[in-house]
Amino acid sequence: MTNHFHRTLNRMAFFTAFLAVILIFFWPRFLSIAISNIVLNGIIIGTGLFGIGLCFYEMFKLLPEYRWLSAYLDGDRNAPLPPLLLRPVALMLNARPKQISSQTLQGFLDMIMVRFEDSRESVRYITNTLIFLGLLGTFWGLIITVGGFSELLTSLDFSSESVLNTMQSGLSRPLSGMATAFTSSLLGLAFSLSVGFLGLQVQLAQNAIFRELEDYLSEHTHISNANSIEQILPQINLITRELSRTVAKLDKNK
Repeated sequence: MTNHFHRTLNRMAFFTAFLAVILIFFWPRFLSIAISNIVLNGIIIGTGLFGIGLCFYEMFKLLPEYRWLSAYLDGDRNAPLPPLLLRPVALMLNARPKQISSQTLQGFLDMIMVRFEDSRESVRYITNTLIFLGLLGTFWGLIITVGGFSELLTSLDFSSESVLNTMQSGLSRPLSGMATAFTSSLLGLAFSLSVGFLGLQVQLAQNAIFRELEDYLSEHTHISNANSIEQILPQINLITRELSRTVAKLDKNK
């Protein structure tokens, strides 16, 4: 059980190290991309780094859950309770009988899934925010580009001999707008994909806990037998008839 956690954590660490190696290898180009619009690109980079750290934080939060579940499946009922996600389920499992009903099983699984979904919302929000920031930079850059071309066209005097110099100096603003559009989109998509991959690893680790607990609880679930109900029905009918006869006799005595 804990081995699965370590394998998932190793994948996250290798992926992050791979990103770091690529960043170091292309550092001059990355620096030129970042300073094209230091404000917006700085926000995107900061949000992406925060999302990567949040994924590792959510992953390490699962370690006590893994340890408790491994100890519980091995028969250790005195293991320390998990801190957050599985704590209510652990309290109920410690007090449950040997067999649980199918309704109780479904309630356990629904409770765990809701808690897992709540813990994933933060990572999803960071991923969507990175995409939004990339699109925001795209439209911001397009606005700067269109405005720059508009100013350039209105300032050109084709009868002047210095029209080429004016055009050359006036192209700086539209080109900076295009740089803002492309670089912000590139950084937003790159960081959203990175955070999304790490968030997927966290989700796989949570699903492993869910499957292990589901398999264990399914083995200890009592399903009502329809045949036993059919055997009880004749007895119920007999009791009902006897009760009707008794009520009729009482009415006659009155």
